[in-house]
Amino acid sequence: MAVTIKEKRIEFRVPDEAKKTIEDAARLSNVSLSSYILSVALKQARLDLAQNETIVLNNQERDALMDALAKPMKPNKALKDLFK
Repeated sequence: MAVTIKEKRIEFRVPDEAKKTIEDAARLSNVSLSSYILSVALKQARLDLAQNETIVLNNQERDALMDALAKPMKPNKALKDLFK
């Protein structure tokens, strides 16, 4: 069994009711409070990062992008000058 070395610590204060709710959820999941908070925070962080890295296009936008990729425009003078 691999052992995970924990090097960093995160501390924060919460209202009593919030702590009780999180403790109850951790108990239902049969994990420690720290493990529960870490798993939930990591899951949400991964979702947030994925949403930031993903572009969602509707059908019209997708078709326009595919057309632009399939038939790129010829560079105009301003673009050519930019790359000089």
